[in-house]
Amino acid sequence: MEFEPVIGLEIHVQMDTRTKLFCSCPVEFGAEPNTNVCPVCLGLPGSLPVINRRAVEFAIRAGLALNCKINTRSLFARKNYFYPDLPKGYQISQYEEPLAVDGWLEVRDRRIRIRRLHIEEDAGKNLHEGPHTFVDLNRAGTPLMEIVTEPDIDSPALAKEFLERLRTLMRYMGVSRADMEKGQLRCDINLSVRPKGSKELGTRVEIKNVNSFKFVQKAIESEMERQVELLRSGGRVVQETRTFDPSTGLTYPMRSKEEAEDYRYFPEPDLLPLVISPQWVEEIRRSMPQLPEQRLRKFMEEYRLDEYSARVLTDNKELGDFFEASLEHYGAEPKLTANWLLNDLLGQLSEAGKDVENSPVSPQSLGELVRLIKEGTLSSKLAKEVLRDMVLTGKPPSQIVEEKGLKQVSDEGAIRELVRQVLQENTKEVERFKAGEEKLFGFLVGQVMKKAKGKANPQMVNRLLRELLRS
Repeated sequence: MEFEPVIGLEIHVQMDTRTKLFCSCPVEFGAEPNTNVCPVCLGLPGSLPVINRRAVEFAIRAGLALNCKINTRSLFARKNYFYPDLPKGYQISQYEEPLAVDGWLEVRDRRIRIRRLHIEEDAGKNLHEGPHTFVDLNRAGTPLMEIVTEPDIDSPALAKEFLERLRTLMRYMGVSRADMEKGQLRCDINLSVRPKGSKELGTRVEIKNVNSFKFVQKAIESEMERQVELLRSGGRVVQETRTFDPSTGLTYPMRSKEEAEDYRYFPEPDLLPLVISPQWVEEIRRSMPQLPEQRLRKFMEEYRLDEYSARVLTDNKELGDFFEASLEHYGAEPKLTANWLLNDLLGQLSEAGKDVENSPVSPQSLGELVRLIKEGTLSSKLAKEVLRDMVLTGKPPSQIVEEKGLKQVSDEGAIRELVRQVLQENTKEVERFKAGEEKLFGFLVGQVMKKAKGKANPQMVNRLLRELLRS
């Protein structure tokens, strides 16, 4: 019997606010443990939460980007459970009346439906060292969006692609950095399998807190295999929460699966209903930045980039921003700029252990480099040499060209004289070329470039060499 998976995702996205959801403590990755805390995020008696307006704005913006209906009235609730990193013993979340519902995100020409998007606070973090567990509450109270999909995903690869597309969208909206390595995007997977073609749903298993796109795909593949083997051997799948161990590639049981009633949700008595005016929603809608698909079309139609280059520049927002900023300084050659960015600058940055976000080469300097190439001041070979120095020093290309005397020679008279010298010094090779050994043309070009110390305009060298060989 063939089986197929039914997959839904619950994604927690940390909003990129300066302060926490219900207090003014800073949100700061890597701070000393338990330094960014106060009575509110520690849940001390008598402290009262106050909603962060910026977090609400970010959640609305994300909801609109996901084609959701924004509810003008939503409620906060207390979700009761106890872990060492949850100081209040409950989490302020939204349950029956969330902020946004009924959206979708298109992936591979398919609409993956979004059931709900709601706001909630994060818990702290447990740090395990040998037999000891330490609790860091800096993260407690950090604003999150929980995005819940319908069970519309039917393959591990589609789940991974959906998450990648969602991360890109969150970055474009400016609502989250969505860096999985820093815990800013975390994914829970709800997975069941059923006989292929069946409409009945199987028993659902949840896999908690998977922290990379690759591991999401591997966790689904592993859990699918486990469930199918269990069913084929006559066993039954038990509803439970499991965890994925990347070192083994397997999922392991954590606890029996909670249902909503296990959390004993009830309305948050310290927060009024969240009432949002339609005017504010429209104001946010009008201020929405460019969406990824709009940028992709722009790169392909306006800048005439090939689909692969356009998609790479679109999928990495910071890379696309760098590209467009370069064109602001020299926009005559978008294709050439994209090639030098993707094929040369990224490679040089990678070797230096950097990326475009901490690049010593500014967009203006890349634009200037492309201009020098286009105007014939630099050959491709010299431009690569200049780019290496730009990455090492952060200097603009014109300064490096001046300091090292790397300006390309484009004086036709000077190059013609170099070509004549090479032809006189290599008479045997010239005779063999004229006899049909075309490959010797490259040798003669090389000799001219050697005399010019690599600075001669290569197009001019080729033209003049052919011209003098014919005469």
